Amino acid sequence: MKEDFSHLSDEERIRAENNILKMKLMLEKGARFHEHRSDLPAEIEHEFLKQVIAFEKQIEEHKMISVVEKLGNPTHFKPVADIPDAEFGNAWEELDRYMRKHNINLDVCSPNISEKELYRFTIEELFRQEMDDFNLPGMTYCFIYDEFHPDPMYENSHAAMETIRSMLNPTIAECLPHLRRRNLRLNNRLPLTEEEFRWYVNQFKQAYECMDKPEIEETECTVSETYSLIRGSYRLRVSLQTEYIVLQGNWTVELELDGDLGYWYIFNVQVEGINF
Repeated sequence: MKEDFSHLSDEERIRAENNILKMKLMLEKGARFHEHRSDLPAEIEHEFLKQVIAFEKQIEEHKMISVVEKLGNPTHFKPVADIPDAEFGNAWEELDRYMRKHNINLDVCSPNISEKELYRFTIEELFRQEMDDFNLPGMTYCFIYDEFHPDPMYENSHAAMETIRSMLNPTIAECLPHLRRRNLRLNNRLPLTEEEFRWYVNQFKQAYECMDKPEIEETECTVSETYSLIRGSYRLRVSLQTEYIVLQGNWTVELELDGDLGYWYIFNVQVEGINF
């Protein structure tokens, strides 16, 4: 039987309908709602609840669709071979704008990826990618180029720099995510677990009263099939009471590829001028 809310004001009617929607979600989906009074306007809460119900319905149906179908099967984008190299900047900008208009974003982390490659990847690979067919206001689908085609030169360099920076800045290192779990080497200390590695790093930090922000540079990055080497230099000013000391030198980070996981792990870190 349909509820009669004709005797209620507009706000009271919407709040009553919201209570019915909440009850529906609790009974059918096991949703929980806090009992405390919310300052959220009834109209906004109503739209939110309707979107939740619509989303749950689409999850139940679980339709899959290709990216190109989601984009409306466009046919006006040229094949890569038909575009001169000088025009790929405009071609990618047009394609990117078209996708964003349809709430599909393609982002890239590596700065080594050209606009030509982004265009080629989208037309030749991403368009065929299957995705969930959800249609909700404001919902955007995000794809990351690097997840399909990792750039080990960029990623390993980034991992090495992030690790050296974490080791040399004054903040206690609670996590060094790029290290492998065991059989690590830190200068002449071998073998170490990840926890032991961090302990020696933090002992170094706690030996000084003050540490400035380190100056870190990368000078070399090489990658083979399963091995990668990154070198660089650093300069760090630290203090003991009123005396300032400058620590500086070169650093080296070695990584190996875990073939099963497809992930590069650091197994050796060498830092000149520091006795960890």
